[in-house]
Parts: sequence; structure tokens; C-alpha cells
Amino acid sequence: MSLDEIRSLAIQIHDRYDELNRRERDRVWTNEEYALGFVGDVGDLAKLVMAEEGARSMPGGRVALEHELADCLWSVLILAHRHDVDLETAFRRTMAELRTTIDARLDAQPPT
Repeated sequence: MSLDEIRSLAIQIHDRYDELNRRERDRVWTNEEYALGFVGDVGDLAKLVMAEEGARSMPGGRVALEHELADCLWSVLILAHRHDVDLETAFRRTMAELRTTIDARLDAQPPT
């Protein structure tokens, strides 16, 4: 699945959530609520990673970890969509900046 296909599927699910929330609550989530939902998902992900590494006990195992990673990806895609961010362009630019920064630091230090 390409990034465009993943993004499209994420937006379809977002639109279905909006429809469900309109019917059940007469409102849709705000950008702030999507961001807070993402923070909650990241917290759950952190606990599952700790469980995967044996640092804590957490039900769900590998399946729960995979689910939470997918939830976090969905949230990032939807936040980018709702804020009109071209995520692919932003990702490429950010990775180029990081590569430049890391390479400069590596070049400044002799190999060990």
C-alpha cells in the first residue's frame, strides 16, 4: 500500500467517525481533540513497547502493539490532513535536515 492509499483510507475512516459522532453526539471532534487522542495513543504505545521489551506487564501482546502503531499512524495522517500539511514533502524536508545535522556531527568526530 502506498502512502497515498494509506492516507486515503485514513481519511475515509475519519469521515466515518465524523458521521458517527454527528449521529451520536451532534458534533465532530475538533483538531485539539484529535491531538489529545493522539497523545493518549502514544501513551498506550509507550506502555506496549515497554511490555514488548519485558519492562512491564500489559495485556494484548504483539497484536496490541501493532494496533497502537496503526492508531498512531492514523492520527498523524489525520492531523496532517486537518492542518493542510503535505506530510510527504514535510517528511522529506525534515529527513534531509536531520541527515545534514547528523552528517555534520559525524564528520566532526573521528571514528572510534
